[in-house]
Amino acid sequence: MYGLIGSMTAATGRRDDLIAILIEAVSAMPGCLSYVVAKDAKDENMIWITEIWDSKESHDASLSLPPVASAIARARPMIAGFGSQVITAPVGGFGLPATKAR
Repeated sequence: MYGLIGSMTAATGRRDDLIAILIEAVSAMPGCLSYVVAKDAKDENMIWITEIWDSKESHDASLSLPPVASAIARARPMIAGFGSQVITAPVGGFGLPATKAR
């Protein structure tokens, strides 16, 4: 499995609009096992995105899907910046298939 955890800062007052766009685009992404968008508890403009994919290749391919490309284009004006991004290697958990730890 392939995982990403990253933060994004929305333009002031646009966090909920940005979240709506990010969430609507995730319904049909082959290989996506989990895509969670969360509001930062302290920063009213920051969001966190946690993704789990069956492979890096599935993640990379998703970026060219028409609904995802459209969402990126619509969301871009609402994004003030990007924070840290961490690549992970998920090994299982509630709702995920178990894999052997490597």
